[in-house]
Amino acid sequence: MLIEPVLREAGPRPGGGSRTRRWWTFVAALVVLGSVGAAVVGTLARGEPLARASGLRQVGEFFAAAARPELGLDFLDLTARAAATTLCFAGLGTALSLVLGVGGGVLASQTWWRLGARRGGLTRRGRWSWVGARGALVLPRGIHEVVWGLFLLSVLGIEPVVAVLAIAIPFGAITAKVFSEILDDVDRRPADALIAAGAGRTAAFAYGVLPAATGELTSYAFYRLDCAIRSATVLGLIGAGGLGFQLQLSFSALRYSEIWTLIYALILLSLLADTWGAAVRDRMATRAGRDRFVVGSVVLALAALPAAAWWVELDLAPLVDARSWALAGELLAASLPPTLGSGTAGAGGSGAGGVLGLVGLSLETLAMSVLAIVLAFLGGLLLAGPAARPPGRAPARSVVAAVVRLALVVLRAIPPPVWALVALFVFVPGILPGAVALGIYTAGVLGRLMAETIENLDRRPAGALRALGASGPQVFAYAVLPAAAPRFAGYGIYRWEVTIRETVIVGVVGGGGLGMLLQTQLALFDYGGAVTTIASLLALTVLVDVTGAGLRRAVR
Repeated sequence: MLIEPVLREAGPRPGGGSRTRRWWTFVAALVVLGSVGAAVVGTLARGEPLARASGLRQVGEFFAAAARPELGLDFLDLTARAAATTLCFAGLGTALSLVLGVGGGVLASQTWWRLGARRGGLTRRGRWSWVGARGALVLPRGIHEVVWGLFLLSVLGIEPVVAVLAIAIPFGAITAKVFSEILDDVDRRPADALIAAGAGRTAAFAYGVLPAATGELTSYAFYRLDCAIRSATVLGLIGAGGLGFQLQLSFSALRYSEIWTLIYALILLSLLADTWGAAVRDRMATRAGRDRFVVGSVVLALAALPAAAWWVELDLAPLVDARSWALAGELLAASLPPTLGSGTAGAGGSGAGGVLGLVGLSLETLAMSVLAIVLAFLGGLLLAGPAARPPGRAPARSVVAAVVRLALVVLRAIPPPVWALVALFVFVPGILPGAVALGIYTAGVLGRLMAETIENLDRRPAGALRALGASGPQVFAYAVLPAAAPRFAGYGIYRWEVTIRETVIVGVVGGGGLGMLLQTQLALFDYGGAVTTIASLLALTVLVDVTGAGLRRAVR
């Protein structure tokens, strides 16, 4: 099943010496221990306890309200409308991101620039064009959709087009990168044959490359819709509307029953999108030729776009309004040159401002991401075994697997900012609530990926141990875990690279780090400082990506 094409490189491969593996293991252990120390020391240095016992009562009340959601007709109507708005934002944002992704993916693929070149190699012009296309994707891909949303809100105001663009811009760059990798994996010989027969590069690409990649491209497009629903919800928390906006209002008033009604609606949306996308991916992977369900799904998705635009009252006029462009110019002028900003000390809580404050918050953000992925990995590991569907007929195990898989859907359907708001009942603002929120959310993602890995393993070693009388935990420890460990490690490292980008979305609700600083700077109209903070986030992202690449090589 396709989850994320880029995850293919996370699988085990031969190579990687023991010395390199030991070196990277030492580095990883050092980073984890340093992050734990930073979280504890940073909190105690502010004179705050690590946790507030009084907050446990609020957490208990919050989860107790799950059994009694608000079911008044007026609120159910409000929830249904908010859910429809979130779904429409997600659909429109995904559609635009696919348009950007297809165009960018073609230009960022080596296949496009190699077609028609002598001996199938890259010419100097082709090489520079390819590098330029790949480089153009770095900035929009590295900036989280929440940051895009905050910027667009400042320029365009509270308009539906803000949510659509905030999803489409980063998703478009991510999709372009993934699409380019898919296109580069396609056998280029049919296209080369068309070139030799006199066809132009565009025709050869359209008839010799795209048909072979259409299945994987379509399957990834449905996966992005699932991601876009969560992103649309997060954007609602900063004022874009939909379920996220209603969640923010209900949290402000501590109306837990209303919160759970909204959460159930979000879970239902995510479950429907996940089930739909999985069905499309499974049929495309197992059935040759044109499948009616897949074709019908594509037609339905395209037909729903005009209805979605009508529902949210999408208006493109702000994009061409002279006042919007003038305001964008003013913001750009106010952002240059970048400054260290005035909010580093206040956001960090350490009393240090300037360069030291920015460095401290960057380290805090890095520590938050490390703690989050450690919590997520342990949680995913514990849930993956029960969530894996058993072979053959085992009714009891199948029921357990279905229940645990539903729990994983709940964990990843609720956006990290919502988990952060719950964690702030117990923890003071800083590393810990942000790490807990991201850890819970990412555990839902890793648990699913790990469960699917277990399902795809050779079942014979586990069966042999069971025949010898081994218990379930023993089978998992001695048969499943050794075989799946490289893949598990690869998934964990990849999700760490994603988590460092998502620290900003818990920061804007009080989760600490550079995200909290960015929210403060934008509230103070300190755009020069905001540019510096965004640059720091990008630098951290590159650092984690490079470190992750080294760790992946070590575990192969």
